[in-house]
Amino acid sequence: MPSICFSCAAVTSINQHGFWLQFGGEELYLPFVEFPRFEDATVAQICRVECLSATRLYWPALELDLALESIRNPMADPRTRRGND
Repeated sequence: MPSICFSCAAVTSINQHGFWLQFGGEELYLPFVEFPRFEDATVAQICRVECLSATRLYWPALELDLALESIRNPMADPRTRRGND
């Protein structure tokens, strides 16, 4: 059964330190130091983000599924910290 996307996600800006992600009415910053899985990704890989639900995002090219809460509070999720890839 296909999932319903409750909100639209889009990458709005990328620089050498991280990227900005618009999700619904919220704009989130994902610094590469806290999200190292994105550091060596291409722009295309980062920009191709899908919303799995109202609380989860997925980057298919990176096989990366993140809860919004882990983006808001990256130190609480050990999968986002450097050295745990």
